[in-house]
Amino acid sequence: MERKGIVAAGNWIVDHVKIIDEYPPQDALANILSQSSANGGSPYNILKDLVKLKASFPLFGMGLVGDDANGTYILKECQTLGIDVSCLQKTQLQSTSYTDVMTVKATGRRTFFHHRGANALFGREHCSFAHLHGKIFHLGYLLLLDELDKIDSLGRTQASYLLETAIQQGYLTSVDLVSESSNRFQTVIPPSLPFVDYLFANEYEASKTTGISIVENEEVNIQKAILATKKLLEMGVRKTVFLHFPKGALAVEKNGKITVQGSVKVPQEKIQGATGAGDAFAAGVLFGLHENWDITQVLQLGVCAAATCLFDATCSDGILPYTDAIRIGQTYGFYEIN
Repeated sequence: MERKGIVAAGNWIVDHVKIIDEYPPQDALANILSQSSANGGSPYNILKDLVKLKASFPLFGMGLVGDDANGTYILKECQTLGIDVSCLQKTQLQSTSYTDVMTVKATGRRTFFHHRGANALFGREHCSFAHLHGKIFHLGYLLLLDELDKIDSLGRTQASYLLETAIQQGYLTSVDLVSESSNRFQTVIPPSLPFVDYLFANEYEASKTTGISIVENEEVNIQKAILATKKLLEMGVRKTVFLHFPKGALAVEKNGKITVQGSVKVPQEKIQGATGAGDAFAAGVLFGLHENWDITQVLQLGVCAAATCLFDATCSDGILPYTDAIRIGQTYGFYEIN
């Protein structure tokens, strides 16, 4: 049987997005200019993005939500979008996770205040996906899944066992990280890497995991970024590391091939917020990987999907069908990466 579809598991979140005039110092005040609620979390964002990109393959959600209004909202929206939620379960032990996202209007920069909720209980016992016959199993975010981040006496995380099981059942595996302000990267992330085919990380996450400083004078040093991605491959990633940053992205493959792609030059006046742009990039890349596109096309769709995400303050409402997203890149052009 041909394997088709993407199974996305991990953090299911309702985002409360607030557009503010500036980010204040502690004890000071900022003005909320507008607010809205929408999808958040790696699997929720990526699956909704894939629907909006017009993916023609099956989409499956896996995780835990609370037995509450937010949980019901998530399930109903997924069903409306055509996402299979047979593996997205409700629990009465915790409420549905949510995040308050503070987005500065002028820059699109975001700060997150997160309630872990039901996601903290999501473990291997909630995962049974062999019957789905998907092609790619995506898990996100490591460092934000309490049960799966636990390290046992052998030095392995529960996430590493889950990813190993997915591989044994015929899946390609994909993992995304979260930009947590902590020193846990070098203990929680490495055990999973030998069971990850495709790893997504931004410049902060790659630096924290590898110990290689990538940013100099607030700009990504592309040569150091390549060194960090190569180190992640040496740490066990099986196929490709995708590193994304504001001005572009790069893919370093196990065979040594390096592909660099500049971000779309979206006019400042078109930018409503950058919330969800990393997940939009991952959705575009996973779309291309699923369809066996050339890596250059894969990266281009990734940055184009991320660009359309900027058109709206929520994670997914700005996403366009993939043909239109690519056209946006052709219209505005791409940054040059040196």
